[in-house]
Amino acid sequence: MTRAAYITRLGPPEEIRWGELPDPVSGPADVLVRTEAVAANHVDTFVRSGRYRTPTPFPFVIGRDLADEVVGAGPGFSPGDRVWCAGMGHGGRQGSFAELVAVPAERLYRLPEGVGAVEAVGVLHPAATAFLALFRHGGLRLGETVYVGGGAGNVGDALVRMASAAGARVIASASERDADRCRAAGAAVVIDYRDPSLTARVREAAPDGIDVHVDTSGRPDLEAAVGLLAHGGRIVLLAGVGVRAELPVGPLYMRDGRLLGFAISNASAADLAGAASVINTMLAAGALPCRVTDVLALADAAEAHRRLEAGQVRGRLVLRP
Repeated sequence: MTRAAYITRLGPPEEIRWGELPDPVSGPADVLVRTEAVAANHVDTFVRSGRYRTPTPFPFVIGRDLADEVVGAGPGFSPGDRVWCAGMGHGGRQGSFAELVAVPAERLYRLPEGVGAVEAVGVLHPAATAFLALFRHGGLRLGETVYVGGGAGNVGDALVRMASAAGARVIASASERDADRCRAAGAAVVIDYRDPSLTARVREAAPDGIDVHVDTSGRPDLEAAVGLLAHGGRIVLLAGVGVRAELPVGPLYMRDGRLLGFAISNASAADLAGAASVINTMLAAGALPCRVTDVLALADAAEAHRRLEAGQVRGRLVLRP
């Protein structure tokens, strides 16, 4: 038996139970791992509550990502290998909030030498999201200009770091207290997101327009975003469950602009492998620092979900068995 945080029906955080479940059975394409650390993500609360519909075979172990150690040999992996994954808890796959997890080998990656489980697991989901937003969906190219709304958040920080490392010029919005953090991550210009002249200031900083526009706030202003686009610019949507926004259609197509939305949960194994390669390179170089708010026991998964839903988390919540 293995201990896990799981649900037997969709609902509020109080539905999360901590207890014993049968050990996971790993198939020929899976690898059995022993969890060292997991991170609580907002998308996990969407799945648990039913806001994000996906197959959840009950009892359903919650959680998306993990850093761990291989305990059973599997395709390409041996016992003792330190590994990570950011693709569990979706599409019928049981989640990561358990002492033992059977992970599809195609979604498992080696942890770089010298990188700790806690420091890694805290950045995996935001960094993979940022990579897919910029390169898979945004088609970012060298020398382009990127706007990151919410540049000091978990995903925002990864967006700034990855875009600047790829040779893009980054304009970010953030609170005044976080401006230095954004600049340290690589932003060329940082504007207070509460500035009533935010759009005008972004236009002034990017007179030729924005090539890739990503707003992490979940409250997209498409009127402003379209107005800021360069010819052929792309707006990438990655947050805002339940939000309805007005789209200025004419200005968008007259600029040959594109509006793209994606959820990392839908990412293919090939897409995640591309992200993993870049993430591992940056982790090994210390270029993806993790801002951990708190480290909880895995048994406190319900408390972690309550904090996320109450908006009490600034940074990352990591849990350990």
